[in-house]
Amino acid sequence: MDDASAALVVDARGVVTGWSEGARLLTGFSAEEAVGRPVRELLAVEPGAEDDLPRRPVVPVGVVTVRHRDGHPVALRLAACRVHGPGDADAGHVVTALPADAEETTLAGRVFEQSSLPISVLDAEHRFIRLNAAAAEAMGGSEQDLLGRPFADVAGPGEATRSVDRHMRTVAETGRALRDESYSQAADPSQQVWDVEMWPVRDAAGRVVATALAGLDSTEQHRARRRLALLDEAASALGTTLDVGRTAEELVALLVPDFADFAAVDLLDWVLDAEAPPLRGDPEVTLRRTAHASAGPGAPDTVVPLGRTDVYPPYSPPARALREGRAVLAQTGEPDFDRWMAERGAEALRACGACPTGIHSELAVPLRARGTTLGVAIAVRNIRPDGFAADDALLAEEIASRAAVCVDNARRFARERATALTLQHSLLPRVLPGQAAVEIAHRYLPSASAAGIGGDWFDVIPLSGTRVALVVGDVVGHGIPSTATMGRLCTAVRTLADVDLPPEELLTHLDDLVAHLAADEREDVPELGATCLYAVYDPVSRHLAVAAAGHPAPALLMPDGTCRLVPLNTGPPLGVGGLPFEATELELPEGCVVAFYTDGLIEGRGRDVDHSTQELCRALKAPAESLDALCDVVLKAVLPEEPGDDVALLLARTRALGAGQVAARDVAPDPGEVPAVRQWAVELLSAWDLDDIAFVTELVVSELVTNAIRYGESPIRVRLIRDRTLICEVTDSSSTSPHLRRAHAFDEGGRGLLLVAQLTQRWGSRQADGGKTIWAEQALPRR
Repeated sequence: MDDASAALVVDARGVVTGWSEGARLLTGFSAEEAVGRPVRELLAVEPGAEDDLPRRPVVPVGVVTVRHRDGHPVALRLAACRVHGPGDADAGHVVTALPADAEETTLAGRVFEQSSLPISVLDAEHRFIRLNAAAAEAMGGSEQDLLGRPFADVAGPGEATRSVDRHMRTVAETGRALRDESYSQAADPSQQVWDVEMWPVRDAAGRVVATALAGLDSTEQHRARRRLALLDEAASALGTTLDVGRTAEELVALLVPDFADFAAVDLLDWVLDAEAPPLRGDPEVTLRRTAHASAGPGAPDTVVPLGRTDVYPPYSPPARALREGRAVLAQTGEPDFDRWMAERGAEALRACGACPTGIHSELAVPLRARGTTLGVAIAVRNIRPDGFAADDALLAEEIASRAAVCVDNARRFARERATALTLQHSLLPRVLPGQAAVEIAHRYLPSASAAGIGGDWFDVIPLSGTRVALVVGDVVGHGIPSTATMGRLCTAVRTLADVDLPPEELLTHLDDLVAHLAADEREDVPELGATCLYAVYDPVSRHLAVAAAGHPAPALLMPDGTCRLVPLNTGPPLGVGGLPFEATELELPEGCVVAFYTDGLIEGRGRDVDHSTQELCRALKAPAESLDALCDVVLKAVLPEEPGDDVALLLARTRALGAGQVAARDVAPDPGEVPAVRQWAVELLSAWDLDDIAFVTELVVSELVTNAIRYGESPIRVRLIRDRTLICEVTDSSSTSPHLRRAHAFDEGGRGLLLVAQLTQRWGSRQADGGKTIWAEQALPRR
């Protein structure tokens, strides 16, 4: 090789086998002196770098320093091309050399050197063989320091380095270009991101001899994508429940660790109490810690426990954010922030146990929704070297505005729920009235779903003649309107029950009432509808009469342990109108348990009604210490863990009055029969050991029987019932209802019912198919 080009040939062992005239001119060594020597011997080794020599490649590439024959160092730029022998065996390299300071003479070389994109070339062993100035700067060194070093050593350990290394191997093996996203080796992943393009470099024969890398700094694009992803995540992660505390927890979970090293949500007390906002605020703001989260070791920890209040001075970022109604960004070096960190930041860092750096940036964002300030979201950074920027404040304001709407929705729901629940509890019976017809146990479970409190209700109404009315109902819809409608219907049922109407007639009147209420509602109010079941039980005859308007049939547990649904001809829901209601009558033995309930017990999304009904019957047959305990057994067996609707359950165990507590006799329509009836009553009271009230009872019986003989029609029957009170009933075939009137001084009659009303606790009349019954109750003497 005697031409003027600077070239040499090195075999597989790294021994020089060829030397050109150009190489002699650059190094001063003749061919006779260079050939046969290891190429490493021609390298000038700096003092202290001898140990690094074995780790360098056999054939150096890039900018290297060689020793001139006269002893001074010469910087050369070397390029090596592998030579293949028989069977593709490694036969050595052909190396070309130029002075290191020689200017690029080709246009392509100048483009490579002057490119603003970092571009580098690596050999098959992933060692740098060429870098432009931008690549050397990005990798944190000079080209002379980086040439010949493996990429993994330069980039440092980490998943990003391993990913690029794997992709380069794939490029060399497949010959296809690839793209990867990588992070700089010295900066936080959130600071600098690179899009790395890798492609194969081929020789004249088409063989892949190197891999080229080009990087594009995509940090801003990465941050923009992350901001959009965080906003997208906020849309689905915030407000999954109508619970204020849970929404606050969702917000801090969204911010930590992707956005902040520590985050907290502090709310005003009135928000958590579901009250109306106060009219004025104080300069110092008192907030209650609702949620907080820390990124882990090294991040600040809270100094305010959950549920505790904290007072923020006017100069603190949270107080300023609430006062100014905007995001407040505070950094180290600002007097107010430094003062705040000296007071509170030191406590947070001590609480974390081992925080390597102090808090250098804080972002406080007010939570405002519908013109009302609810609290503040706080985010701080101490692990991340970069502080919050203006773009971060805009992002935090957007997320906080969404979270504030969710918090306000939860607050409004809690307030309406509390109002509806209070109203409903005020309408439902707190203490069931005393009566002897049935033993009662009940449960009412308000719904915890987002739909709100429903309009379920139940009632137990004592009727005349020791009978009792049992009522369950359900108004369509949820919230305060449904609860208010439930109150109307509950009052209407009590009023109609006081008239002592049969179940089917009572539901007919109630149906008319619902239709009138629906007609009176505004157009923007949903259509009104309700279901109701009304039953009357008589412990004397042991008859149960039941009628339903679109309501589930009650379950009946017999004393022998069998359980079934009561067969009903269920009418349409209330408010439909135009269709009749029918009553079903049963004669029950003493000790039966009748279960009345609303549809929330057996119906729901994904629930099979028939299966739920079977579970109800099975639960009623389970052994229980009391009727009250049986209520809990039924609810646990039938209801899912989170019921989607209100549930009302009313259990009634039937009782029966014995033959010794009831006496009756027919009365001929003759005034001369009255003394005999009085005598019968006196003798009966004596047998019942009620002589103390015999005189009053004799007067009451005399007046009622006389009134029936005079104004009623045959047949006439009188009945005395001894229970918690003494009840006197006189039945006749006339449908004319009696009424009180004021008798004048010279009138011979008209004082009978007035006398009865004065002598008894209460009196009244009820209609029946064959006439009417006038009744009066007296208190039993105390024993």
